[in-house]
Amino acid sequence: MKKIYTIILIATLGLFLTGCDHYLDVNKNVDAPDEEQVMDYHYLPGVEQWMGNIYWDIRATGPLSQMFGTTSYTGFANNYAYSSADAAGEMWRLNYWLLGKNLENLINFAVEHERWTMAGIGYILKAHSWDATTKEYGEMPLQQAYEPGRLSHDYDYQDLIYDSIRTWAQRGIDYLERDDATVYGGIWSEYENVYKGNKTKWIQFGHGIICRNLASLSRKSDFVSTYANDLIAHGKLAMQTNADNYLIPTLGGGADARYNSYNNFWGVHRANLSLSYYQSDYIVKIMTGTVPLYDHATGDIVKTSKDDHMSEYYPYALNPNQIICDTLYDEVGHFDPRIAAKLAPRASDTYTNDPNNYVDIDNEDSVKHARRYYGGSLFNSRTGYQGWNAPSVYGRNAYGSTAVDGIGRWIFRNDAPVIVMTAGEIQFEMAEAYFIMGDKANALACWKKGIELDMEFTKSYLVPGAPKLKDGTTDEYVTGGANPGGDFISTRLFQKLADEYIAGPFVAGITTSTLTLSHIMMQKYVHLWPWGAAEAWVDLRKYHYDIDYSGDYPTLGNGWEKDYLNQKWDEDATKVYKGFYLAPAQVEGRKSPGYWDTDNEGSPAYRIAPRYNSEFMWNRPALAALKPIPGLIPDGKGGLVYKNYHISIPWFAYPGDYPETVHY
Repeated sequence: MKKIYTIILIATLGLFLTGCDHYLDVNKNVDAPDEEQVMDYHYLPGVEQWMGNIYWDIRATGPLSQMFGTTSYTGFANNYAYSSADAAGEMWRLNYWLLGKNLENLINFAVEHERWTMAGIGYILKAHSWDATTKEYGEMPLQQAYEPGRLSHDYDYQDLIYDSIRTWAQRGIDYLERDDATVYGGIWSEYENVYKGNKTKWIQFGHGIICRNLASLSRKSDFVSTYANDLIAHGKLAMQTNADNYLIPTLGGGADARYNSYNNFWGVHRANLSLSYYQSDYIVKIMTGTVPLYDHATGDIVKTSKDDHMSEYYPYALNPNQIICDTLYDEVGHFDPRIAAKLAPRASDTYTNDPNNYVDIDNEDSVKHARRYYGGSLFNSRTGYQGWNAPSVYGRNAYGSTAVDGIGRWIFRNDAPVIVMTAGEIQFEMAEAYFIMGDKANALACWKKGIELDMEFTKSYLVPGAPKLKDGTTDEYVTGGANPGGDFISTRLFQKLADEYIAGPFVAGITTSTLTLSHIMMQKYVHLWPWGAAEAWVDLRKYHYDIDYSGDYPTLGNGWEKDYLNQKWDEDATKVYKGFYLAPAQVEGRKSPGYWDTDNEGSPAYRIAPRYNSEFMWNRPALAALKPIPGLIPDGKGGLVYKNYHISIPWFAYPGDYPETVHY
């Protein structure tokens, strides 16, 4: 309290010792500047780095998309039921507060002073933020968002928000394409951390935002006539190589870093994933070619009587239609090396000849046959179908131990960048659009290019580990490699196997007559794992999780009942994500309702409720006014209570406009 009183006293004395005509100029100094004194570039580094917080909400969208399982955000792993907390509220906070007026001030200053390059960057960053946020939460206050003096804000619907996003991105592109007489000098090298002021790359990113935004509308009934051609046009102008990717750099440094936040949010040092978030059974199954065969009569996995070296690994029959790869690893081109880079293998009981001790990581036979990959089959448990636990994503069954895992591996390193958008993603979005338009030749070409870019992208983050002998002379190994830490495949072997895979039956062997939406969307899913979980969740929702329904969209009694959800069988040609099942669906391992809130009325989650501390405390009437499902409903006692807004299907997933009412 003494300190507070001192500050008040000094401020009061200042008023008396300053002429009455000048006391309002108290902020005209470098220590307490007003908005007019802050240059646009002063906002830029903070805005760019704050964008890295998009990883925070992947703790929710990762489980919702079945990219991750979790023992932490378990509600999101089981269809999600809202609770009055700010879990998964980071994008809302990022958009309105961290970026918010900071980004508005950057844009306004730049436009006022005709600093067109800076203005263009600002509008593109704004478009990206709103695109990511509305896809997570749906409706948002837009037109009244920054009106001074307001304590509540009306919500705008997603069709308007989507139009605004594309308008802002295009305005940013237009500003960047203007002649700019401003001499920025060293501003780009000092303040702009991503593209260093490279206008060409910023323009590509702007086109990428529009392409990504339009891709979420691919299930609209007017997609081909209204959106598809624009998507293709912007996709062709977006990033084309991995050198164009939008990546937010991370300094790393572990415990030696000046600030803990200099380390990757997913890195070993910060250990935010630990064993609380782990690779899902779904990503493991599709990337190892072990999607099981189900008995349609019982829903149980079809067991087999085989007795070979793989019996322990997958003691069941395999679905004959594996999209990513199969288990015929002895045949050239059947093994997808991305699994050895992206996912973590199970550690053995001993470190001798253990891939987790970096032994034989350049040996093809060892990488193909000696590894075992497991994911958590239950959404809130690490335990898989065969009783094995999913390992730590850091790779060595450690809880984020720097002594064991060093600086980490792949994009889980301390210094790995935050991945925001890639050229590979753009190619898959164009492939989907071409496919829906009926242009199979261009769809196939974009799809193949997307896979090639993902191989290159995946390889670029490999830092192979090395074995460490116990005493320098024997063949006994100790915990920790020469790094310690690192990846479990050499770059040489990865490239060899990648070339073979691309030339093999799962890529080169696909033709215009055999290409399906499953090929496009499941390869996109693999590419997005796990950095693009939010966009993967967009895709799953627009395809309605492959729920079996009739008409325009699923609802109670048409796709699900209160305690049962009916999904398409993998053999259904219209099913996009082969092997994907929610709970409680009809197959083994998914039959139990588990964490299923009765207010869901059987529906899976379609959005995350807005941030509690701003909306449910201060903006309650606006939430109550939303349609077709309100954010709050009358409690019969004159108040408002939350029910099930999170099952409200977002506008982008309806074939047309919102219905007036829905049966829930």
